[in-house]
Amino acid sequence: MTAISERQTTGTTAPAVGIDVTETAAQKAARYIWAAVRLALGWTFLWAFVDKVFGLGFATPAERAWIEGGNPTQGFLSGSEGPFAGFYHSLAGTGFANWAFMLGLLGIGLALTLGIGMRVAATAGAALYVMMWSVALPPQTNPFMDEHLITAAVMVGLALVGAGRTIGFGKVWEKLPIVQKQPWLK
Repeated sequence: MTAISERQTTGTTAPAVGIDVTETAAQKAARYIWAAVRLALGWTFLWAFVDKVFGLGFATPAERAWIEGGNPTQGFLSGSEGPFAGFYHSLAGTGFANWAFMLGLLGIGLALTLGIGMRVAATAGAALYVMMWSVALPPQTNPFMDEHLITAAVMVGLALVGAGRTIGFGKVWEKLPIVQKQPWLK
């Protein structure tokens, strides 16, 4: 025989859906820190794109600019070492690699800066960082860990915390009918 007892509870009901729960100062600060990290990473992607297109003399000299016939992937991929060197050497400077890399930099940079498509941007950005990590294996200063893997994890974190909703268009983006029907576009 099973005994069933009633338990009296008071004040344990969850707030109704749609009612904002007051956030703490720490939670608000965390939202803004994640947004700042998102904007900073977005800027690094956009800047890399602009510098490689126009050869502004930072990472890319003017004579190696994409608009001057330069190959954005040639230098980095042709210097590949480690177990994937052959694969990356075969991609270095190809039209496919150049276009995929440049469109990736632009798309990820715009999505992060605007706070839209965070799931796609974080996935693509993390994949790009992991691929950059695998170009130079093993890392020089650690058996396996370097800033590329750490930044890949940060990219995933940006999507998980909804960093596009603060100082970005993420809230508006997520309400679009196509995004509502295809949640992977969030």
